[in-house]
Formats: sequence, C-alpha cells, structure tokens
Amino acid sequence: MTQPMYSVSVEACFSARHSVRLPDGNRESSHDHDWVVRAVFAARELGDGDMVVDFGEAEEALRVVLSRLHDTDLNALDVLSGKDPTAEVLSRYVFDQVSSLGGVLSAIRRVEVVETLGCVASYGLLG
Repeated sequence: MTQPMYSVSVEACFSARHSVRLPDGNRESSHDHDWVVRAVFAARELGDGDMVVDFGEAEEALRVVLSRLHDTDLNALDVLSGKDPTAEVLSRYVFDQVSSLGGVLSAIRRVEVVETLGCVASYGLLG
C-alpha cells in the first residue's frame, strides 16, 4: 500500500536549441524552445521548519542546473552523453544533477520538462 507523502515543486525556464532523430530515422531541423522545468520534492515526514525542502534552496538548485543549458545548442553539450536532447533525456539529466547536490535536495522525486504547451516528459522515482 502506498503511504501518504508531502510534496512541493518549483519551476524554472530556460531557452535552448535542439534537433532530435525522429522514429522514422530522419533528423528534424534544429529549432528553439522555451523549456519549462518542474522539480518535485517529497517526504513522508516534514523536516526542519516543517518543510519538505525550502523553496528558495530548491529554486536556486534548479536555476544553477538550468543555467548550464540556457542559450545553448543542446546537441552540442557533452553533459548529455551524446544522446538526442529529447525532453525525456533532459528530465533525467536535471533529476540527476539536482539529486547529486545532496542534503535536502535528495528529496527530489520527479522532474517534468515541458517542451511545448501540452508536451511533457518526466523522470523520477515511483512510490
């Protein structure tokens, strides 16, 4: 049975260019997006200050990670390990980067990346 949890989320945006290989094998033209990223943090019990995580600390962590992507051609970034910079790949990258900061930020449970209105990919922990 799933146990109840508290959760909070923070959002930030960045602009970047990308091109991905389509399922038919063709590569789409390079184009820009204004990406929206939401990081969700959760805990079964509240921590210091009766919080899951301080909003300011979570926002700053997300801003730092996204600053590495802002105004770039995502296809040219080594940090994406040569993978196509899909919204799915970006959600995993942001999740891993924020969680690696440790401390209360290890309460991260999911990252959602909005590539364009209505098109959302996410990566995170189940349960």
